Amino acid sequence: MNKLFGILLIGILCFAGCSVFASEIIQDELVKEFLLDKQIEKPEPFLNYNYENTDVVEIKLAIVDAIKSENDIYENQPVKFRVLSDVHYKGRVIIKRNTIVPAKVDVIIRSGMNGIPASIIFGNFEFEGINKHLISDRYEVRGQDRSLLVFPLKWALTFLPPTGSLTNFIKGGHARINPKKVVKIYYHPKWIMNNEQEEI
Repeated sequence: MNKLFGILLIGILCFAGCSVFASEIIQDELVKEFLLDKQIEKPEPFLNYNYENTDVVEIKLAIVDAIKSENDIYENQPVKFRVLSDVHYKGRVIIKRNTIVPAKVDVIIRSGMNGIPASIIFGNFEFEGINKHLISDRYEVRGQDRSLLVFPLKWALTFLPPTGSLTNFIKGGHARINPKKVVKIYYHPKWIMNNEQEEI
């Protein structure tokens, strides 16, 4: 019994070792094919934040051109938002109403089976005269989440095989946004540590 167990264990280890070796070869080939001649810029990390300060200013925006579906756009696509009302800080207007704010589509997640909704994440909002590190600049739009309907229906139909599995093909809703939707992002004027503080 011990001999059989030993042979089985050696076989598993050899198989695992060969799998790891094969994956290393494939990974190297991919790097050679797609990344060999490309200059990859390392993103600049910014770590000098002061999260203890709770000053926050709400910025209300609306998209300029409606997006009807996540299928109508692409990642990194430039989009424009419009400031809905004057933004005040310390008694001063720091962003005027109707200012156009450029941004980008950061991430697109397609709708999935079992009612999982699509999602669009906007980022890289650029405000003139405001350090981008002081803006919490991510905003997500999600489609209708149908999983709350799908999962109870799936369990209710399990006694009639395979009808429960057919609910897997129900997809989630499309992500859309129009100019009537109010988008809120936040400006944190004191997030940078004192030695690098930017006063508006």
